Amino acid sequence: DMLLGVKNLDMDIVVEGDGPAFAKDLADRLNGSLVVYKRFGTATVFVDAPGFDITQGPATARALAAAECRCANSAKFQDKTRPFGTRPHLKIDVATARREDYEYPAALPRVSFSSIREDLYRRDFTINAMAVSLNQGRFARQYDFFNGEQDLKRRRIRVLHDASFVEDPTRIFRAIRFEQRYDFTIEPHTADLIKTAVSMDMFAKTSKERLRNEIILILSEPCPAKALQRMHRLHELRFIDPRIKFSAKMLRLFGSIEDTCGWYIRTFDDHKNIDRWVIYFMAMVDGLGLSQVKQLCSKFVFTKSDSRKVLSSKPHSEKIRQLLDSPKDFRPSKLYRHLEPISTEVILFIVAKAATQRARKRVSLFFRCYSGMRLSIGGRDLKRLGLKPGPQYRSLLTRVLYEKIDGRLRHKDDELAFARRMIGRM
Repeated sequence: DMLLGVKNLDMDIVVEGDGPAFAKDLADRLNGSLVVYKRFGTATVFVDAPGFDITQGPATARALAAAECRCANSAKFQDKTRPFGTRPHLKIDVATARREDYEYPAALPRVSFSSIREDLYRRDFTINAMAVSLNQGRFARQYDFFNGEQDLKRRRIRVLHDASFVEDPTRIFRAIRFEQRYDFTIEPHTADLIKTAVSMDMFAKTSKERLRNEIILILSEPCPAKALQRMHRLHELRFIDPRIKFSAKMLRLFGSIEDTCGWYIRTFDDHKNIDRWVIYFMAMVDGLGLSQVKQLCSKFVFTKSDSRKVLSSKPHSEKIRQLLDSPKDFRPSKLYRHLEPISTEVILFIVAKAATQRARKRVSLFFRCYSGMRLSIGGRDLKRLGLKPGPQYRSLLTRVLYEKIDGRLRHKDDELAFARRMIGRM
């Protein structure tokens, strides 16, 4: 990232020695939060200070060097997790230099501690197997044992050894991600190794959770359609589901989603709350039935929240799309009734499928004026008006809310008067 001039707030530090002990000192120095993964000899430091930039100023180098010196004589650090504060500004992964052995193809590796050279050799691609020293005396010295910088200049993705994709098939997804993100090329020998791993059905031996994570990462890319197109050419989409076909229709829908998300981000302040990858996944499985999508969500162990969003895009999305694109006028309460129960991601997916200004205007009206609208009265008010508690409370309050959304009730007194009339009729 430094050589490409790409901004990155995720730092990776490798220590020849005791990585977690180093991480503990570093977290103390930077007043950060710490999580240790003792089994793998790794730890993560979360720095929460706004505006903190680890690439700026000599103070950082001094802090890192001091942590290095202090942890050289420190006792072995035991597992300790500090509570997280607000969302971290910077994440620093600290690892003990190690080598990895695979008991069988696609297995999780067995870890043993080693040197920086062996640690870099276990990486996925040469461009990710470079390091720069943070030590006093040799600060900024570059380590590039496998000609990663040369591959970077030639804009190519190259694996470090022939068994790379057999040991870890998810590296195939990463190769495609890096290729499409940076407009690089997977060099011919690496491409042949990918085809061999695919023909050996290596993904079938990989845990579905790891595949899910790679799918999410690919769909989180700025332009995921390019990566999916590449996967289609390499016959990899069948490992997600053989019924998924990358077609011209899917390509257009992906483009419409990108355009719709851009519109939403420009128009509304809370755009950080959306998960774009979920919207793209809805597009990817748009041609599948509800039961098939349920199987996929279960197969890849999606969270309940993500599964709920994806599944809710299936039953009624076409009906809502027709409503949003209808030339006929209708009451705001009808818009609210259809959009309020579903997530923002599903709404944006439906807008992307509609791909019309009329749909955008109606959704914009919903977000600006009606989303989250609440009444001034509640169950206690209905009780005071003489209505006995029961299921009718909900239906009556919903009716009052729709009247308010349609502009017929402006104040609490209006709501009470309307509720009183309704109770009288009941």
